[in-house]
Amino acid sequence: MTEAEQTDLGSPSSVLRQNYEGVFDGRIGFGTKPALLVVDFINAYTTPGSPLYAPAVVTAVTETADLLPLARQKGVPVIYTRVIYNRSGLDGGIFVQKVPILRRMVEGEPLADIVPELPPAPDDVVINKQYASAFFGTALAAMLTSLGVDTLILTGCSTSGCIRATAVDGMQHGFRVIVPRECVGDRHPAPHEANLFDIDSKYGDVVAKAEVIAYLQADL
Repeated sequence: MTEAEQTDLGSPSSVLRQNYEGVFDGRIGFGTKPALLVVDFINAYTTPGSPLYAPAVVTAVTETADLLPLARQKGVPVIYTRVIYNRSGLDGGIFVQKVPILRRMVEGEPLADIVPELPPAPDDVVINKQYASAFFGTALAAMLTSLGVDTLILTGCSTSGCIRATAVDGMQHGFRVIVPRECVGDRHPAPHEANLFDIDSKYGDVVAKAEVIAYLQADL
């Protein structure tokens, strides 16, 4: 064994791969009844100069645009979320104390609006939420269950916050969580990649967008 190989065997990434092999590499795959969830693609993340601006989210918005017309064409439910608070901020609890900028997300604030590149269609559902997970304190789980949905295609931002929290809750509610890699974004690449790694290891499948498109194009 070369010195380079011995060094690699002791590297954190190599140890991680060895420890996870065969333990956290299971796949759940797609089910038969999907829904497309668009989490918090709002102007706050795509407007230069905004405190929450994240160029990677702008890219994720562009990538997600391909999925919406296909989902609607196939009769797949499309559900949006946005973070919105009462002007008092009382419904934000500890979250708005921890992240005060969220207090700006009120009705009438342009930064709280869904990005114009991904406008909801008349039959799409828009859910207002106050916390990270799209499931927490909302009717999302009941709606998906009533529709017979078994597969949740999860897009949006941010990967390390609302996407991860929604992926965890989605799995805990019994849904197959599928995350198209190109369709989620974060403020920084390190937490983005770390959380995609964790989601793919324990809570769902992180796949290429092309795989989701092929699934949606097939007979559902």
